[in-house]
Amino acid sequence: MLCLGLVACGSSQSKPQPQRRAMLSETGKPADFNGFWELDYSKSDNIQVNLNALVRDLRQQTQRAPGGGVYQQSGPVMVIGGDSGTNTGASIIGLAQMADMITESQLLEIEQNDHKIKVKRELDFALTCQFYLGQYHTVETPLGKEICGWDQHQLIFKIILPEGLTIQHVMTVGPDRQWLNIATTVISDRVTSPFTVNRVYARYEPQDDGYSCKMTISKGRVCTTESR
Repeated sequence: MLCLGLVACGSSQSKPQPQRRAMLSETGKPADFNGFWELDYSKSDNIQVNLNALVRDLRQQTQRAPGGGVYQQSGPVMVIGGDSGTNTGASIIGLAQMADMITESQLLEIEQNDHKIKVKRELDFALTCQFYLGQYHTVETPLGKEICGWDQHQLIFKIILPEGLTIQHVMTVGPDRQWLNIATTVISDRVTSPFTVNRVYARYEPQDDGYSCKMTISKGRVCTTESR
């Protein structure tokens, strides 16, 4: 459960990503995300801690802005709101809950070659991207616009949804390819600042210790003993 202490006001807009050429590694190829990955909770962000930081940032915005409205509710919760109705308690909690929901996948299976990548996420839809040298790939869907591509050594997935909501995933792999960081940012026109959550994944091999594991939609990670 998320707790909200202080809230503030304003509006935010998402800007389109510039077109850039992917930075190649020493081998002449982009970063390699291939493999199986498992969430490491100890190295990943805590949603409540990030929510507290967002609230502090919004409060500072209100203190700097002229005419910011402040009122104290009954009880320990303070709400700071603007004239446009942004940064309400409900909108901030909703932003954090959205970020938590879309980053809950514990297991990833990533398939990548020179032309495309597919990120299979437990209990969520797969992220896919076709690579085009020097530019981002854009797809229009009934739900909105999807943009993906390389930003130097990082891979970016951006989903622009209706009603002022944008979701962006930035994937970075460690130099030894033993860990993977996905920085997920949720942007809403009802909250002045974005909300970012970093999830760190450690590489695992499905056949370690005599077990064969696979990721399923209904049961998550399923492991069975494997004959030697």
